[in-house]
Amino acid sequence: MKKNFKILGLIPTRLNSTRLPQKSLMLINKIPLVVHTYKRALLSKKLNEVYICCDDKKIANVLKKFGVKFIMTSKHHKNGTERIYEGYSKLKKKYDLIIDIQGDEPLISPYHVDEVINFHLKNFKADIILPTLKVKLKNNTNIIKVVKNKLHEVMYLSRGNIPFEFKDTTNFVYKHLSIISFTPKALEKFSLNEKTNLEKIEDIELLRALEIGLKIKSLNLKGDSFSVDIMDDFERATKKMSSDKFFKLYKS
Repeated sequence: MKKNFKILGLIPTRLNSTRLPQKSLMLINKIPLVVHTYKRALLSKKLNEVYICCDDKKIANVLKKFGVKFIMTSKHHKNGTERIYEGYSKLKKKYDLIIDIQGDEPLISPYHVDEVINFHLKNFKADIILPTLKVKLKNNTNIIKVVKNKLHEVMYLSRGNIPFEFKDTTNFVYKHLSIISFTPKALEKFSLNEKTNLEKIEDIELLRALEIGLKIKSLNLKGDSFSVDIMDDFERATKKMSSDKFFKLYKS
């Protein structure tokens, strides 16, 4: 296996988010939410390049003010994975891995980014790497839960509580963490396929990957990163940011 891998970080974001409109531009300590994600991705030791893939000039104009590299993409993508595929295609460069870093996690850890990359480089036969966090069981449909087998292969994802407590109980679930590593072929195959049945039902894009036969492997990470889906999440992120160790490295 070669030593000098080229690894691309792409951060998808759109202006008209459904649950919290224009959340990507909401300010946390005077910095837009999506810019926090970008600045933290730049702290990764494994990523060669990082771009935000956005769909609106309003976002683009803000990114310019903060010196952020970005790629304009269509407003009509069904999800972030399709958006980063367009961004990747526009760059017209060869990469060994493409890392999808969701733009709504302003407290994402660059250490987690590097752990995901290292894991994929050691498990190169996997099409996709999806990290998880072990969290307490809650009835929260904004949290995507992951079920995996003993080989750490993802079997299913759901917004419901899985596995279902029928005969036994559990105190925890594995939560989908929003750093996803794709091989270029896997990203292309995903994006060229239509939305699948389970994806439509659950509104989870990686179910499409499973339905079309892509192999998703998983690793469990430790931490408390979370996506900003509702105002409570935004307020929680704002409180945590002031004392965050990575924020101190880029706030000036």
